[in-house]
Amino acid sequence: MKKLIYVICFVLLLSGNIFAEDAKAVLVDVLAKASSSWDKSQLPKYSTGTPEITILRIKIPPGGHLPSHNHLVINAGVLLSGELTVITEDNKTLNLKAGDSIVEVVNKWHYGKNEGNKTAEIIVFYAGVVDSPITIKK
Repeated sequence: MKKLIYVICFVLLLSGNIFAEDAKAVLVDVLAKASSSWDKSQLPKYSTGTPEITILRIKIPPGGHLPSHNHLVINAGVLLSGELTVITEDNKTLNLKAGDSIVEVVNKWHYGKNEGNKTAEIIVFYAGVVDSPITIKK
């Protein structure tokens, strides 16, 4: 599974260069590359089964609060706009601003809240398995 993901990423990088009219104009920024989550916990091994990628766009209004939840699969995202604070059950805190990436905690209860005055919009990619939940609420 891990090898497949690397191959897909390599092909995507190559295809960007093949279709660019001016190869000098192509820029690639690594937003996240990690084997641990933002709280320094080691990421679990990938699940067995048929892979299923889920991509969510989540919008949290100013003052909005996500319920306490637990991700069952590895996931990562990029905050497109606004601000977002993520807090684990053991009170570890991560403050994100627009443009920041996150490699989320897995199998740990946590929640997010928008303490800013603008909607927090985040795109999150989940590496799951068909017919298995990616997140559960407390």
